[in-house]
Amino acid sequence: MPSTGEPSTGEPPPGDRAAAATIVVGVPDEEALAALARRLAAALPARAVVALEGDLGAGKTTFVKAVAAAVGIDPATVVSPTFGLIHVHAMPHRPAGPRRLVHADFYRLARPGELAETGWDDATSGPCWSFAEWPGRIAGHLPADRLDVAIRIDSPTARTFTFTPRGALSLAAPLVAPIPAT
Repeated sequence: MPSTGEPSTGEPPPGDRAAAATIVVGVPDEEALAALARRLAAALPARAVVALEGDLGAGKTTFVKAVAAAVGIDPATVVSPTFGLIHVHAMPHRPAGPRRLVHADFYRLARPGELAETGWDDATSGPCWSFAEWPGRIAGHLPADRLDVAIRIDSPTARTFTFTPRGALSLAAPLVAPIPAT
């Protein structure tokens, strides 16, 4: 996998729109993660669902913290919602932008039918960015228009992120330019 922030060079199967749009980014450390989060924050539309996949400890919450910091939310307030299931963070005002960042962790959801009890529908209504950890637990309730993000652990500090826009979701800015050192 590339570690410079360049997209994967593999050719997708003919007619596979999701594979054609897939972006693979190597992230060697938290500084590069912050740069990637700033790019994603600049690229997401005002209403977006981001489905985060990855093993325990892959950095799903760390990534949400980095995105939150990129838009002016104190990252110290972003903690794993494992027990609360859903945390809502007000976003600083952005013209025509999202009003809040919703961070959900569905690891403890026993069955998809429990989703209605969590307040997910209310939390995600209107212009907001919704980040869902363990989205497979609510797969039937995820919108077709979303961004799937898979995080793979490469080393204690390095991760590979695979971004796959689904449906009509499109990113407004590129994620794949080389990530500058800060």
